Amino acid sequence: MNKIESFGNIYKNKKVLITGHTGFKGSWLLSWLLKLGANIVGISNDIPTEPAMFEVLNESNQIKDLRFCITNIDLLKSTILEEEPDFIFHLAAQPIVSKSYLNPHYTIMSNVLGTTNLLESLRFFKKECKVIIITSDKCYDNIETLWGYKETDKMGGKDIYSASKGAAELIIKSYFESFFKNNIFIKIGIARAGNVIGGGDWALDRIVADSVKAWSNNEKVEIRSPLATRPWQHVLEPLSGYLRLGQILSDVHCSKLNGEAFNFGPKSEQNHTVVKLLKDLGKYWGFNDENDAFIITDNIPFNEAGLLKLNCEKALYFLNWEPTLTYDETINFIGDWYNAFYLKSVNMKDFTYNQIKLYESKALSRNQIWINE
Repeated sequence: MNKIESFGNIYKNKKVLITGHTGFKGSWLLSWLLKLGANIVGISNDIPTEPAMFEVLNESNQIKDLRFCITNIDLLKSTILEEEPDFIFHLAAQPIVSKSYLNPHYTIMSNVLGTTNLLESLRFFKKECKVIIITSDKCYDNIETLWGYKETDKMGGKDIYSASKGAAELIIKSYFESFFKNNIFIKIGIARAGNVIGGGDWALDRIVADSVKAWSNNEKVEIRSPLATRPWQHVLEPLSGYLRLGQILSDVHCSKLNGEAFNFGPKSEQNHTVVKLLKDLGKYWGFNDENDAFIITDNIPFNEAGLLKLNCEKALYFLNWEPTLTYDETINFIGDWYNAFYLKSVNMKDFTYNQIKLYESKALSRNQIWINE
């Protein structure tokens, strides 16, 4: 196989600032960008979980690892002006729905004010920079329609987390129209994704994370909504979309996409119930009887939507992006990662890089445009 040059080699030797680089998605993005040859500056408030993928991979010595909260606008602004990044990927957020019920004020401060602080800091930035702001599929006013939400659909949110993401979207739009639409330096893309699963996730109240933590302790996992259907996608899928969006914004001929939002989600055949996901994943722990793997609880401390699906036709049309993995491959990637972590003596950094390489090779075999373009 010829050497793979993902995303047109656009990130090689470029300075990339990642907010939220110690989180689950941030750690995977960090690994992929290091593989692509980028120079990374990371901003995070803390290590969010124990264990944490960022610490498992031990990549802090390969980057400039900064620790402060994005609600500190003075530090954020001075860091951006000093570092002069070529790309910014903004992932820092309070990402857990259940935590938004316990601490709504912090959720709003992090998700709304943090995004505002980034945009406010960029008003003073006089260097070319492509900025990818990641929000969530929960930014939409979810009426549990069978049809996927399009980027032009109404923002909303019945819970604080969802409302904070919808509010952030309105802030982004207003800043773009007011300050960045005709800015010759800053190009902005907005990315929306959800139901992201993968190895290295240990966050609270996420079905895969809760399951592997319980199973590794020989315990059953409690599930609240066994028949809830989700369009599950491996973490590398939306990340490939984010990186593709950054690549496209670097093209001077794609200025019409500046300020546009894009959904990144799986194909419709990826929609499966929570029960099916756990049955399939549980096989990696030797569960042949589902009653050994999980129990259903009626303890539902907060409201959960039964269905939330995205329409990703815009990303296909304008970015030539579509998901790569099948559902079975997604399960294999996740099961293999946690199996290696819990049951084998494996260098998880090498293992993670090999999964990224495998993902790239599958994308190449399926003629994904962002490979070797």
